[in-house]
Amino acid sequence: MTPGRVLVLALLCAAYVSLVNGACAEVESDTDAVAGQGFKLGCISCKMRMEVEASATVDWFFRSKGEPEFVPIFTYDGGQSLIKDERYDDRLEWIGSVNTPDVQDASLYINNVTFNDSGTYRCRFNRVLEYEHYTYEHEVDKYVKLVVMAKALRSTASVVSEVMMYVSIIGLQVWLAVEMVYCYRKIMAHGEEALRASAEEYLAIASESKDNCAGVQVAE
Repeated sequence: MTPGRVLVLALLCAAYVSLVNGACAEVESDTDAVAGQGFKLGCISCKMRMEVEASATVDWFFRSKGEPEFVPIFTYDGGQSLIKDERYDDRLEWIGSVNTPDVQDASLYINNVTFNDSGTYRCRFNRVLEYEHYTYEHEVDKYVKLVVMAKALRSTASVVSEVMMYVSIIGLQVWLAVEMVYCYRKIMAHGEEALRASAEEYLAIASESKDNCAGVQVAE
């Protein structure tokens, strides 16, 4: 195989791997919600063997603070969804994977969040992997601890960014002041040298004129 073909093959393999790895990423859900607004309950479980056929169903559970056990609140099975808890009637919306038997994104959207929605949510994937001679069932649990607040709090990143912005502004102002003082002193120094040079030149001209005048008088 020529070096050119090897290079092309390597590039194709790299592109394939990047596409496979980029198809699914297990991103953690946000945990801070604001009362009266909507909130996304994120839940992602990536299938490790992309070449294996699979199907999955999802069950959501909720346990509020002080409750001993989780209670089922939502089920998604093959494109059909069902709200199982009356507290979430007309408030839960499926925003996960669609048009595929192998669900990897099982995110929900809660409309009109209330303080009673605070608690721990469990997202359970029931995945069946279809191998050539057998099937393998696998369960994956994801947890989201939701805190409902009266108003949104600024994130740490936002606070740090603002502090850094003010530090940068103050630093630039200090640097500008130092540069102005330096330039002023430099201009003043050049001005004094120019004045001294002008004075010396004037004195030299005056002395020469005086000598010329003295020579004229002697000639007379």
